Amino acid sequence: MVKVYFFVISLFLLVLVKPNEAYSVVAFGARGDGRTDSTQAFQKAWAWACGSVKRVILDVPSGRFVVRPMSFNGPCRNHVTLRMRGTIIGPSDYRVLARSNVWLMFYNIYGLTINGGTIDAGGHSFWSCRKHNGYCYNGAQSISFVSCGGIVVRGLKSINSQKSHMSIKNCNNMAISYLTLRAPSGSPNTDGMNIQNSNRISVYNSVIKTGDDCIAIGPGTKNMVVNKIACGPGHGISIGSMGNSLHEDGVQNIVVSNVVFYKTTFGVRIKSWARPSNGFVRNVIFRNIIMENVYYPILIDQMYCPNNQCPRQNSGVKINNVSYINIKGTSLRKEAIQFTCSPTNPCKGIKLQDIRLTFGSKPAVSTCSYARGITQGKVSPRSCF
Repeated sequence: MVKVYFFVISLFLLVLVKPNEAYSVVAFGARGDGRTDSTQAFQKAWAWACGSVKRVILDVPSGRFVVRPMSFNGPCRNHVTLRMRGTIIGPSDYRVLARSNVWLMFYNIYGLTINGGTIDAGGHSFWSCRKHNGYCYNGAQSISFVSCGGIVVRGLKSINSQKSHMSIKNCNNMAISYLTLRAPSGSPNTDGMNIQNSNRISVYNSVIKTGDDCIAIGPGTKNMVVNKIACGPGHGISIGSMGNSLHEDGVQNIVVSNVVFYKTTFGVRIKSWARPSNGFVRNVIFRNIIMENVYYPILIDQMYCPNNQCPRQNSGVKINNVSYINIKGTSLRKEAIQFTCSPTNPCKGIKLQDIRLTFGSKPAVSTCSYARGITQGKVSPRSCF
């Protein structure tokens, strides 16, 4: 009787619940020929999808669609799925993107899934201009999420971003997986991801190869998980820069695990400006990490002060309860572990557990300034606490 009841209920739901409506951007005038400007068609398609009372799927089929800087604005009336098989490319004149801070902006949306696809900003001309000190404008981040929630990004590839590939600001509840972010190692400021003032963000099973930080976790970020990431080339995974201003939200409850760093400048890094601040970094775990020829595998740097902008000052950022667990591999410097903390706000509660880092085939060392902590298990190089 129970089985019959559930069968009847299931049949009833199948009758009532219709599949999501699906339309292609081509139906709104987009052309995937790699030449035609499809920006207006994408804007019309998004307006339809966001305004629908039903859950909808917006298809970007195979092809190369030229899109100028645009915003996907909410709030939307229901959940939207952007299903991408094709590639969105920037205009051939790099200045069209470079004049804008962001290429593809998603703003004030709750309930969005982005599946697959590629975005290619074609950043080579912009990088070349910067290399030769030309007037290049500021450059654009490729994709940005601002004031969004309930976002799923799965299988997206971003290549050759002029600047950061992806930024996340003032967002909640985002699940990002199977991401590929790629730019040449010499491309300036091409961070993989920048996150700030956001809560409950997860990044899984992704490959990030860029010319700057693979992931930069900024002020106001909390309850974030980074897991199963291949990072390199690039500058590693950083918390900071913190303390750029006096009044700043802190970073807390961050877990970075199962990461391989390959020929990166840094591995896991926390950095703060050497200037007064009420900011903080606390409750952070770096766990199950492999370093392959990394220049600074484990680093806390509270003396960050490019161009001597903060002489004779100390960082006000308070760093507490940071754990480094099961980290192995090779350093390109003898100092594989370096904790340079603030004289006025020493690092507290640092934990080293099961560490094995070598200087190539030779023993490595660790150095500490104003850092307090404990060791557990086998730790090599020997702790400097």
